[in-house]
Amino acid sequence: MRVLFRLFCFLILVFPGITVFAQSPAVPGPQGTSTGANASPSAMQNYRAGRDLESRNRTAEAEALYAETVRICQDEVSRNAATRDTYTVITWALQRQRKYADVLIWGERGLRLYADDFRIVETMGEAYFYLNDYDRSLNLMQRYANARPEGERISVAYFFIGEIYRLRQKYRHADIAYTTAVRLEPSLALWWFRLAQVREILGDTAPAIQAYEQALHLNPGYQEAATGLARLRLP
Repeated sequence: MRVLFRLFCFLILVFPGITVFAQSPAVPGPQGTSTGANASPSAMQNYRAGRDLESRNRTAEAEALYAETVRICQDEVSRNAATRDTYTVITWALQRQRKYADVLIWGERGLRLYADDFRIVETMGEAYFYLNDYDRSLNLMQRYANARPEGERISVAYFFIGEIYRLRQKYRHADIAYTTAVRLEPSLALWWFRLAQVREILGDTAPAIQAYEQALHLNPGYQEAATGLARLRLP
């Protein structure tokens, strides 16, 4: 025991800054953050972790995290502790759960408090699209694009604008919107395929072939793109 005590004193004298008895390290939270031992992940952390799991096809686990995200946000609202992120994140989570009507309810509540939160505007635009309300969807997507030309979801907004114009058979408008979308985000095969479709309808054969080829470059197994390309290459 005396030997241990002398060793302890020696360490303190020689290395005065040494931590002999370290505290338990902080537990790393989602997305590289650190939380205390008793802290819980935030709504944003749960949502991002859910998206990560969903991208790896771990759907059930992702769904559980989305549900927890919604619960946390609703609790913040009930405690008058909500921020603009609270309303944004709850709309994101509900969107992943395909609860589009709920997205609109919470989105409206959020915009009444934070009218300039265009993250909510874009999410509501998507929700209206999936509910087949193309007028409101287009209005919100254009509102987002005008207000946030360099926003994180700007390419998505233009893709949905293209979708609406395509469904309404306004193919030249759809071409412009899809072209903008793939310029901003060139790595999605579906977007190139949609662009090829409208170009083919418009009779723009060479640009349509280029778009089909790009879709196949990104996804060699894209059968619909391969069929469209073969159709345009027929003599």
